[in-house]
Amino acid sequence: MFKITALPTDDVRALQAGGPDAYGATPERTVSTGAGNPCRHCLQNIPEGKEMLILAHRPFLETQPYAETGPIFLCAASCERHEGAGMPEILTTSPDYLIKGYGLDDRIVYGTGVVTPMDRMSAAITEIFARPDVAYIHVRSARNNCYQARIDRA
Repeated sequence: MFKITALPTDDVRALQAGGPDAYGATPERTVSTGAGNPCRHCLQNIPEGKEMLILAHRPFLETQPYAETGPIFLCAASCERHEGAGMPEILTTSPDYLIKGYGLDDRIVYGTGVVTPMDRMSAAITEIFARPDVAYIHVRSARNNCYQARIDRA
């Protein structure tokens, strides 16, 4: 069993209030086109015409060689954090995703990275979690390598 973990609400509220991103910059504000703008907090696509933030995100507490930083989107207005079971909306809109396991040291566990078709995500996640050296998994865009969400054991 596993659960999809969205960005923490306190971190998102700070960014929505104009707090600095991973590069120390103020998040950019723009309007969603309605396609390809997944919020990493509610894990839903930001509707067309709604204001959104674009910012640099590093899903690791410390900088280190494996701490990838990249662009993400967030709803500009307050949204509810995804807490539900099953795959959230943003992980059902692409034909495939890059998933890879990380150890307790926040380093990639080699041999776990795989571009996975959406209909095989659950099976691939189960296979990666079968390894005892994997603490959690990241889901990224298979096309642009953008961070989507974290997967934890339930």
